[in-house]
Amino acid sequence: MDVKTIFASIDTHTKGGVEITGKDQASRYLFSNMFEVASNAQPWERIVIAKNLEFTIEVTRAEGISSWYTCAHDETALLMQGATEIHFIKPTDANYIPSDDKEGAVKLANEPAGERMGHIVASRGHLTLMPAGSAYQFRTSSLGVILIQSALGDESIEKWAEICQH
Repeated sequence: MDVKTIFASIDTHTKGGVEITGKDQASRYLFSNMFEVASNAQPWERIVIAKNLEFTIEVTRAEGISSWYTCAHDETALLMQGATEIHFIKPTDANYIPSDDKEGAVKLANEPAGERMGHIVASRGHLTLMPAGSAYQFRTSSLGVILIQSALGDESIEKWAEICQH
């Protein structure tokens, strides 16, 4: 039997479902499809698709240039579709650095002054780190999907009733 790997995208994904084995009940499970969530999202929205205590996995529809963000803790970004550049600055103004107890990403009003730290060029399958205390901005030239591991914060959007299926 030949097995063919098919990579999903915003344009080509299968909705999926829950297959129950044994005596379990489907009503005990919820699921969503990251590509479906991204296809219905606005660019750069950070929609929570998984949560464990305060930690989140957020999906974002990557289009164009994002705002600048910073975070008091490390975050990671996993590219699921497309390619992006992530640009980094080490802010010199303390107003751009969130306190250690601030959870989740913080959207900045503008590009912070500071030392440019370089950039990462990433495409599907690449996992990148956005270090604590740095400011970062995503830049894409084509439609993409990014999974961001973070903590629940002001930029995290929870819409469980809209995205989850039983």
